Amino acid sequence: MFSDRSLSPAVERVRATWAPSARCLDADGDFETLPPAQAEDLGLLVDALEPSTYPDEWLPEDAPALLRRFAGGDFTVGMPGDGSVTWTRQTTPPVVIVKARVEGSPASFVDFLVAEALVELGVEASAARADVEGVAAAPEHFLPFFGPAYRELAAATSLGPNATYQLANALYEGWLGLHSRDAFLEWTEADDERADLGEAWVDAGEHLSTRLEGLPREVARGETEFADAAELACSAIKHDLTVPSPFAALDTDAYRERGAPFAVKWAAKTFDALED
Repeated sequence: MFSDRSLSPAVERVRATWAPSARCLDADGDFETLPPAQAEDLGLLVDALEPSTYPDEWLPEDAPALLRRFAGGDFTVGMPGDGSVTWTRQTTPPVVIVKARVEGSPASFVDFLVAEALVELGVEASAARADVEGVAAAPEHFLPFFGPAYRELAAATSLGPNATYQLANALYEGWLGLHSRDAFLEWTEADDERADLGEAWVDAGEHLSTRLEGLPREVARGETEFADAAELACSAIKHDLTVPSPFAALDTDAYRERGAPFAVKWAAKTFDALED
């Protein structure tokens, strides 16, 4: 199921800087969440498995079944919204997994995705989040990011459980982007192999920028679902693009430092305005 991934010099340099203990693996199949038997195959490649568990009280009554499984005692690797590359600290050492869906993608873009995952592994969370996981590292999923505030987020919106999941994941990705994008900006100014990673980051942002035009209008007219718009806008944060209203309030130092409580207040205010 898994094999060691050969890293380019640029990605190896990022790994050595941000997550020197991490192991990068290729998966021979695609997945959103690994089946338990395949997830446990990771145990053959790492020193230890340490499944994360989270209180059931954090979840709304209508939370998706897969999110309940993630919160429970099963060793769960990968969740919807993770994209083509995922990472976890539930193993020792932590691992970055490249899914088979990247086949056919430009090598420079795949290198960027792996480098991005390594940076995220090494990001230190602000003090506002240390109370949730008890460690300085940024959480690997939106559930430990929000903690008990996930129920508050669900109550603050008029979205269903799946769209609430999508919004929460987007908000977490935007917050993580606020912590990681300085590294990407640094690559654009590098005079070494990391410059190629910076170019791939800029290129991905340019493709995204065209989709941001008219986004507030599309949401107002019901042409784009709110959670879909949030995904686009929070990706724009990660790529240091101009973020449209009402998501621009998330591209701030206040969100970077305050995290989930800020996101919940923003959601409540935003949905109050949408419903007026």
